[in-house]
Amino acid sequence: MAAPNPDSPTAERGGTVSRGFGAFRRAGAFTMRQARRASEAQGAGESGLSRLIHMHFFNTAGDAAVAISLAGTLFFTVPSGEARGQVALFLGLTMLPFAIVAPLIGPFLDRFAHGRRWAIGATMAIRAFLCWVLAGAVITESNLLFPAALGVLVASKAYGVTRAAAVPRLLPQEFTLVKANGRVSLSGIVGVAVSAPIAGLASLAGPEWVLRYAFLLFVAATIAAIRLPSRVDSSEGEGDLLLRGEDKGRTGSVRIPPAVAYALRANCGPRWMSGFLIMFMAFQLRENPIDGWSVELLTALVVGGAASGNFLGVVLASGLKKIKPAITVSAVLVADVTVVVFGFLFYGVLALALLGLVAGLGQALAKFSLDATIQRDVPHRVQASAFARSDTTLQLAWVIGGFTGIAMPLDPPRLGLGVAVVVLAAWSVFAFTRRPQRAPRTVQTGN
Repeated sequence: MAAPNPDSPTAERGGTVSRGFGAFRRAGAFTMRQARRASEAQGAGESGLSRLIHMHFFNTAGDAAVAISLAGTLFFTVPSGEARGQVALFLGLTMLPFAIVAPLIGPFLDRFAHGRRWAIGATMAIRAFLCWVLAGAVITESNLLFPAALGVLVASKAYGVTRAAAVPRLLPQEFTLVKANGRVSLSGIVGVAVSAPIAGLASLAGPEWVLRYAFLLFVAATIAAIRLPSRVDSSEGEGDLLLRGEDKGRTGSVRIPPAVAYALRANCGPRWMSGFLIMFMAFQLRENPIDGWSVELLTALVVGGAASGNFLGVVLASGLKKIKPAITVSAVLVADVTVVVFGFLFYGVLALALLGLVAGLGQALAKFSLDATIQRDVPHRVQASAFARSDTTLQLAWVIGGFTGIAMPLDPPRLGLGVAVVVLAAWSVFAFTRRPQRAPRTVQTGN
């Protein structure tokens, strides 16, 4: 058998491809080394915060893959009326654990040696299992499609609550909570940016392959959660943040400060709007698309605008040296009302893009303001409880907003936005009337 000619065109093309893959592999390895170095900088590696950052990367990468897979199956292949009914039913059921069970999770986990790490890992493992179930359901059009998809949503929201309680336990010296949460959020953005193109390529082979890719990501995230430092489980010396109407807590518990209560109430507005916008527009654009624009492109415009706004908000908040939380959350509420009014009056492509952009930007800035207020006004021993309770409240606001969006009539298109204007305006007035009567203080973010 003759040896291949090294000067042949085939050998030349093979060498080019080989060199290309080699360059890609080296570039990927360099990127991973730089990312690891950045995540472990300023003591984050020694404190264990870097492990949580890596875990959050896999979490958001998996969520992005699930969203891409279901975009073409959950909303665009099932009849609209059937989809709305099933999504409304299961989304309504998600309100139960957030409203009743979530306040009990922290004290319950304190009784176990590895409670929080396993709780975080459980939210990952559940999503891994459900992604594998979904991969089969999208092929066979099984009745498990909607329960599994909403189960992924519930587990994702539950992860947000359990992670929020872990961050204060992993702070390096001279690190602020705002800075730590900013670094975690940035890792999530990187996770989406890296995962979305891969999931997009996998979707060419079918949505089930994207879900199998998500399964692998959530398995990696589960392992990362279990490998978090043991201090994540420690609750020694901690107390609870007591909301209005609550009288009992652990030793050292404190009542929620007025400034924190205001920031939390104000944050509920942007979170409600985010849930409303996603669910309402998912069905609205499908039933009443704008002339000359495809449903998929319009949906991508809204979702892309929200993602871009969230990225911009994280970058702005992370780059600010100082922040005035009360002014920021108030401005976000006003901006949200304004952009929804604009969407109601001038419904169209530009209005939809602005709705997504402002919703994402406002949600990010408002959450950083809440973090800064908790850092400033809540004693350190109660901050883990404060983050868990605040995230539970915000997740519930998102679910209520999503449920409202599904319940809205789709015709005429402006009706739902009109209702959103009334709800946001009324909530803004309610929040403003309970604003603490003192000069807003500036918070050092530590960036």
